[in-house]
Amino acid sequence: MVQHLGKPRWTGGELKRLLQDSRGITGLETAIILIAFVVVASVFAYTVLSAGVFSAQKGKEAIYGGLKKVSETLEPRGTVVAKDTTTPADGKIDQVIFTVALALGNDAVDFAPPTDAASDGEPDAGSTHKTIISYIDDTQYLSNLSWTKTQLGYGNGDNLLNANEQFEIAVNLAKVAGGSNPLKTDTTFTLEVKPSHGSILNITRTTPGSIGAVVRLD
Repeated sequence: MVQHLGKPRWTGGELKRLLQDSRGITGLETAIILIAFVVVASVFAYTVLSAGVFSAQKGKEAIYGGLKKVSETLEPRGTVVAKDTTTPADGKIDQVIFTVALALGNDAVDFAPPTDAASDGEPDAGSTHKTIISYIDDTQYLSNLSWTKTQLGYGNGDNLLNANEQFEIAVNLAKVAGGSNPLKTDTTFTLEVKPSHGSILNITRTTPGSIGAVVRLD
């Protein structure tokens, strides 16, 4: 008997059954896979879009916050003047006067002055003022001094510093003058004007070699 060692030969019936058992991907299965890809892509796109919107919102808030801070920034106007109001003069500065205005914007700054019933340079315990003025030199830091406010020129007469308005601020340094390190000659000091919101205004000056009743601090 001769054996065939080549490729197997399929009968017609066997080939027909083989073709009937072969199954491919149907149209329904293709649609399901496509829908799954679309859903995944949509979720991913939504996540990316949400992250972008969130970042943009935070960026906008930061920009607006910065603009608001700048719009409430104070700037000094004119000359800073120191006074020795004691009679007779004792060579100790007990009052510093300067003028402030808004640098930019229309947001008002509250300059309702503190109450100081004793006139000792320290606000009363129940004072409700919002703008704080501090004194700093090489030997001391006084965090909250009393001060008064006078409107110069145009204004509506209230305690809010608005655009195009100027307030003259007189800081009472009685607590400094009466302390162990009064403000005298050749001394560098800083007044910090701290509104309830916005930037801090630092006014740094050095006293001259002699102190009169009125001293101009350039």
